[in-house]
Amino acid sequence: MDLKSEKARSQVVGIVKKARDAQSKINNYTQEQVNELVTSICWSVVKQERAEELAKLAVDEGEFGNYDDKVTKIKNRCIGTLADMEEVRTVGIVEEIPEKGLIKIAKPVGVIAALIPTTGPDATPPLKTLLAIKGRNAIIVAAHPRTQKTTELAVKFMREACEKVGAPADLVQVIEKPSLAKTQHLMQQADLVVATGGAAMVNAAYSSGTPAYGVGVGNAVHIVDETADLEDAANMISFAQKFDFKTSCLADNAVITHLSVYSEMKERLNNLGGYFCNNDEKAALQKVMWPDPESHIPALNVIAKPATHIAQLANINAPLDCTFLVIEETGTGPDYPFSGEKLSSVLALYSYEDNIENAIQLVNAITDYQGQGHTCGIHTKNDAHAMKLAMETKTGRVMINQNLNEGAGSPRNGLPYTLSLSCGTWGKNITTENVNARHMVNLTWVSKTIKPSSINNDLLFGSHWEKYGQ
Repeated sequence: MDLKSEKARSQVVGIVKKARDAQSKINNYTQEQVNELVTSICWSVVKQERAEELAKLAVDEGEFGNYDDKVTKIKNRCIGTLADMEEVRTVGIVEEIPEKGLIKIAKPVGVIAALIPTTGPDATPPLKTLLAIKGRNAIIVAAHPRTQKTTELAVKFMREACEKVGAPADLVQVIEKPSLAKTQHLMQQADLVVATGGAAMVNAAYSSGTPAYGVGVGNAVHIVDETADLEDAANMISFAQKFDFKTSCLADNAVITHLSVYSEMKERLNNLGGYFCNNDEKAALQKVMWPDPESHIPALNVIAKPATHIAQLANINAPLDCTFLVIEETGTGPDYPFSGEKLSSVLALYSYEDNIENAIQLVNAITDYQGQGHTCGIHTKNDAHAMKLAMETKTGRVMINQNLNEGAGSPRNGLPYTLSLSCGTWGKNITTENVNARHMVNLTWVSKTIKPSSINNDLLFGSHWEKYGQ
């Protein structure tokens, strides 16, 4: 190990020791004490002046998204998370199943390493902290260097909140002067890694030797069938394009519309701020967004930027009130980069004819290219269409008649609030769930004897014997 790496390791050892010492002081907290602590942490970042300060610094420092939407995101995500886990027990006995003689006891994981994406330095650290502390853990945040100051400010607020209710400030720490070496050492020394960000970050977490929850590549796809409420569909889709300049991995990247309502859908999207690019503009935009044809990641100068800024880069004469760009597309895969994740206010619009199977085939073709395991949705009045989509796609979340951003939790659905959207083995993750407070504890299963159950071999094997013989 070279001198630089050894220095980084030594610094991380000190941070982790402080985290373990702090965690030991809340190891025996009651559920009521834990709830008081997470409430204090949440309030420290969501009160208006704090949320505004975080949002402003995030936009100024990272140059992603916009101020007003970030204030909304910080408040909605954190308050929603606090409310979502209010009744979740993470201390002592959390479940009993008398008929099976089972008791489940929740215990802390220990020290959690939280890897933060550059597009989420404001809301992501407090949300992960709320989940971690709910399980009586300590958390160490590894910020992206580009947005270090924003993450440090969020951690400062949360440390003060810990002390306010008599808990150790070192329950929440951030690595100062971040580097790849420090992040690698942190992942190796922690008890659990929660990685939100690009594929390289997630792969590094999985390679660290420490248990990890990661996320998959986003490339959410939305179907609008012939029965859809087109006004609602257009409003939901356009909102996701505009909100925080589409920093969310959940926001629609492609919309597949039934041909019978395609023209009306185009008109509605146009009326809501969508600018439809012609073929020449599409080619120019492609060169701006993917200057290296071998790279399937959009250029940094278009990610989470205003649509008018992106249009200007491509010399597209879009109106000043344009809020997202629309590309009419037919193909999928590497030769059609607009079928992939765009991380910007650019939407690919497809059409399909005849039955829902054709739309589902297109969803699968798009997510086979990018986004397996993540999220899809449908606007429909036909429950059979919705269930067929759910049954025949490799996605962890299927959103019905909703804004796809609601896949991270919403007052309108029962999904756990999170900013870590796992994608199962399809996306090279260990779970398809929204990572939540239940993932931040270890469970001890207590097993008591019960009345022995009898196994009737005739019932168990009878149909097999009858069909195939013994």
